[in-house]
Amino acid sequence: MEARGNPIKRLFAIRGMGQVLTVTLGLIVLCIVFSFLNPLFLSGRNIANLSRQIVPILLVGISQSYVLITGNIDLSIGSVLGMSCMISATLMTKGVGPWLSVALTVVSCLVIGLINGVLVAKCKLPPFIATLGTMTIARGIAQIANNNYNTDAIGDAAQGFRDFFYYGRVLGIYSPVILAAALWLVFNFLLGRTRTGRHIYAVGSNIEASRLSGVNVNRTVIIAYLVSAFCAGVVGLMTTATSGMGAMDAGNMYEMYAVAASVIGGVSTLGGQGILLGTVIGAAIWSVLQNGLQFAGAPVAIRNIVIGSIVIVSVLLDIVIRSGRWSFRSKKIS
Repeated sequence: MEARGNPIKRLFAIRGMGQVLTVTLGLIVLCIVFSFLNPLFLSGRNIANLSRQIVPILLVGISQSYVLITGNIDLSIGSVLGMSCMISATLMTKGVGPWLSVALTVVSCLVIGLINGVLVAKCKLPPFIATLGTMTIARGIAQIANNNYNTDAIGDAAQGFRDFFYYGRVLGIYSPVILAAALWLVFNFLLGRTRTGRHIYAVGSNIEASRLSGVNVNRTVIIAYLVSAFCAGVVGLMTTATSGMGAMDAGNMYEMYAVAASVIGGVSTLGGQGILLGTVIGAAIWSVLQNGLQFAGAPVAIRNIVIGSIVIVSVLLDIVIRSGRWSFRSKKIS
């Protein structure tokens, strides 16, 4: 009864909220430090640009979060993003309408997601191997979409597409920020308020117990991979809108960005734990680090080392917390 009446206790009772609040504090500290290093960091112009920088990291973070919570991983996210960029741009330069191009591109991404889900759930391939294979396939599709050439500018006919996915504003807010917020609300509701969401957590916590409890494990894993491919595809469309062309190497390293946003925000690599609010904070920390270190004049190599180290520490802490102890030695066999 005391927990029900105490809003703070209710807040901490939400699964994963403790880590979210911790990383939120870290985000605030980072913003304060970078604002001291360079006052322009908190300028209105930089905040607006930073909000758009967070969007693609957030969306691929949602992609990876869904899959990680089921106890799996998706290495194809960056290649699906690149495939989406190339297919959408190539279709538009070939005379296909922008919105039909968007629909066909999303369908092609969902096919990759479906293949991932079937390979992992029904064919029992290790997710690392299955998505490593589809990663290569999707990148190959991106390369052959325009005969091994980047796609030229998509032209003025696609200006509405570019405004919707990157340049437009609604009440002063950039349209990709609004789109990302809408997608986050949908997928957060799916994960936290529906039976499918409960099944995703259950499968990640204990797949055999879930199966014995009547959970359709195959269907649940496939849904997670479909969500992953869809979000990666949307980021690919944003990439096309940003540059106004298709690039075969679009999405490189985005698998790393996706894992970083997820694990920094508290999604467990061991499955069954994490909330999408944490993914928002994780994506913000990643983007603030990139942006702040750039403002501080740090070389790209140093930025990569710092952020890579943070990812390793985040995963290590997750393993330590889940195991409940510090130990790098195997248990003694009695």
